[in-house]
Amino acid sequence: MTESPEQQSAVPGRWRRRRPAFVRPSWWPLPAGVLLGAACGFSYGMLAQPEYAATSYAMVTAGKDVDPAAALGYAQSYGRLATSDATLTYAKGAAGEPVRELRTHVRSETSPDSPMITVTGTSADRDRAADIANAVTEAVVVSSGHVSKDTGVKLIKFSHAVPPVDPASPSTPLGTAVGAGAGGLVGGLVLLVRPRPGRRGVTPQVPAPAQGGAADERELVR
Repeated sequence: MTESPEQQSAVPGRWRRRRPAFVRPSWWPLPAGVLLGAACGFSYGMLAQPEYAATSYAMVTAGKDVDPAAALGYAQSYGRLATSDATLTYAKGAAGEPVRELRTHVRSETSPDSPMITVTGTSADRDRAADIANAVTEAVVVSSGHVSKDTGVKLIKFSHAVPPVDPASPSTPLGTAVGAGAGGLVGGLVLLVRPRPGRRGVTPQVPAPAQGGAADERELVR
């Protein structure tokens, strides 16, 4: 039953109970960091310009009088030469980009178990990405052909790069997940480094005595 204002005023002030104020949980930086990071990652995935990646393959084959294991070593060497200035200078005409720009849009990889070289071209245009990969691969194949009689191995183009259908980056789900993880990490660090109650240098708060307490003590002394 609800008390009237007159009944509430008749109750002594020290016995009144105030409505407890909202207390913010101590672990609030963790969910806040996760939400903020997820929002930033989602925004980046939606607003950033998509980038396409196309890959072509080349394989090193050994001659009749050459140890097949030597093809693995030459594949490693040709893989490193794929992004060299000499190769990119030869490929810049077919790729349609200067050497400085072409260097940032191409990468090569090799496998220790197979004499295969992968050349990947990246660009905001899917057709240009395929052109970059094919131009660089063709340049490496032509360069290796000049010394094939001396090395005893031959580099052949194994697969032609085609324009990709879907962009390689950015991925909105991946960006959201990465952003949430980074935000959670930052929130966890904030929880670790911020001061906590009860540490040295923090003065505890002592509640003030209730009204009328001093008068009651004086009456007891008398």
